[in-house]
Amino acid sequence: MEGNYYMIYDYLIFIGVFAIFFFVTVSIYLFSQNQKFKIRNAQLSEANKIIEQRLNEVQLEHIGTKLNPHLFKNILNSVQSHAYQTYMSLDKLANVLDYILYESNNKFVSPKEELNFALSLIEINKIKINPLFDFRIKSKIDKSDAVYEEKVFAPLISVDLIENAFKHTDFLAQDSFIAIHMDLEDGVFRMKVSNKASLKNALEKEKSGFGSQSLDQRLKMIYNNYYSLQKNSKNGIFTAELTINLGEFYDKVRYS
Repeated sequence: MEGNYYMIYDYLIFIGVFAIFFFVTVSIYLFSQNQKFKIRNAQLSEANKIIEQRLNEVQLEHIGTKLNPHLFKNILNSVQSHAYQTYMSLDKLANVLDYILYESNNKFVSPKEELNFALSLIEINKIKINPLFDFRIKSKIDKSDAVYEEKVFAPLISVDLIENAFKHTDFLAQDSFIAIHMDLEDGVFRMKVSNKASLKNALEKEKSGFGSQSLDQRLKMIYNNYYSLQKNSKNGIFTAELTINLGEFYDKVRYS
């Protein structure tokens, strides 16, 4: 009986040692696996961060590719608008230069040529005023008038009145305006130019008499009794009214 007791005791000791060894081995294995999982998770987490960062970069690039064309298109529209305005201005300027170079040396041009020149000159001057400025232009031209295409108009007669209006107007003042009215009817040409006179540049106004005097002299020398030029200034508004009876003048030139 005592021998069996020792055998059972040894057997239990063996089982206990084996259990401890097994537990330790399993623990070490599980610990190593856990460490591997932690390392793997850390690697996956790092990889995920890299992927998210790259995804954000790709999204930014995608947004950029969508924004850039719109931005470019907006800029292009703006440039196109200015380019169109510039093109139109250059086209008008070319007309003005042609007229000055090739027509102004003639003694007379047709009302058609002078009026086209005047309208081009006005368009060029409009470049320096903002779209909200009170600018009014009205023309009533009877193109079937007998003198419309006849060489009866002294070239550049309309320049001074238009230039003076743009020159002596304060475009930044709230109540400033320029109004130009031209008509040709029954052989009579009328031009009325009004503007709110600028309170600035008083010195320039004093020096501006040459152009006005030159216009008076030309009208008197060419049209003598067939024209009238009225100028008045009231409440800061300057108005010039030119009337030329081109029909009667043409008859006088033809039959004299």
